[in-house]
Amino acid sequence: MARIMIVDDAAFMRITIKNMLKRSNHEVVGEAENGLVAIERYKELKPDIVTMDITMPEMDGITSLREIMKIDPNAKVIMVTAMGQEAMVRDAILSGAKGFIVKPFKEEGIISAIDKLV
Repeated sequence: MARIMIVDDAAFMRITIKNMLKRSNHEVVGEAENGLVAIERYKELKPDIVTMDITMPEMDGITSLREIMKIDPNAKVIMVTAMGQEAMVRDAILSGAKGFIVKPFKEEGIISAIDKLV
C-alpha cells in the first residue's frame, strides 16, 4: 500500500483516480488542483507517490515536478498526460518523473504504474 497525492485541475479526474486507488488498497493522503498547491502539499504530506497532470492553470505539472524534485530528489512522480503530448512526457522524464500514464486510461494501467514504484 502506498500513500498517494493526486494532482489534477479537474475535480472529476481526481475523484476517478482516487476511487481506482482506493479499490487497490492504496491510501490517498491528499489532492491538489494545480502545481503551486501540489508543491505546498508535497512538503506537508510527504506522500510516497504523486500522480501529476501536465496541463494545469497557475503552474503546470512539469514545473511543479521540477520544484518537487528540488525539495526531494527521491520523489516518485507519475505524470498523467493527454494523447499527443509526447514532447512534454520526454521533458517530464528528463526532469525526474518515474513514469507516465496516458489519458484516457484504464484502471489496470494506473494501478500497474503505481505498483511498479511501490
